[in-house]
Amino acid sequence: MTATLFRVKVRAGDKRDLIVSTGPNAFAVWVRAKPEQGRANQSVLALLGRRLGVDPKRLRIIKGSNAPSKIVTLLGGA
Repeated sequence: MTATLFRVKVRAGDKRDLIVSTGPNAFAVWVRAKPEQGRANQSVLALLGRRLGVDPKRLRIIKGSNAPSKIVTLLGGA
């Protein structure tokens, strides 16, 4: 099984939901959801899944689940 890694910088509790590419496999993400009970992380994975055209269930935060800088993996490759 192959996996693709993405660097994601998150700003939770923002006025809008937005995702912007900042480089190869790197994104800046703004989400309305507050960083409470995993809501912001769920929103991040949903936005990233939409951007990549994959089911968000294939995405996992493998580093930084409680931090603004995260490493997300796409299971099964791109």
